[in-house]
Amino acid sequence: MKRVEVKGMSCMHCVGSVEKALSAIEGVTDVKASLDDACATYVEITPVDDAKIKEAITKIGFEAGEVKS
Repeated sequence: MKRVEVKGMSCMHCVGSVEKALSAIEGVTDVKASLDDACATYVEITPVDDAKIKEAITKIGFEAGEVKS
């Protein structure tokens, strides 16, 4: 499971937007975003470039932090 910081989420709609954006990336499953932890976790079923994860988050208006394994 990997984890990425997501700055700027303020409500459950934000959480849903992040989960939807990351779930749309090929090779990513089991996405869960958390307001309390300001992050999203996900599972890679095939390797996914960290830059692709960050791009999906910034594209919907949030700030992506470090991706950690």
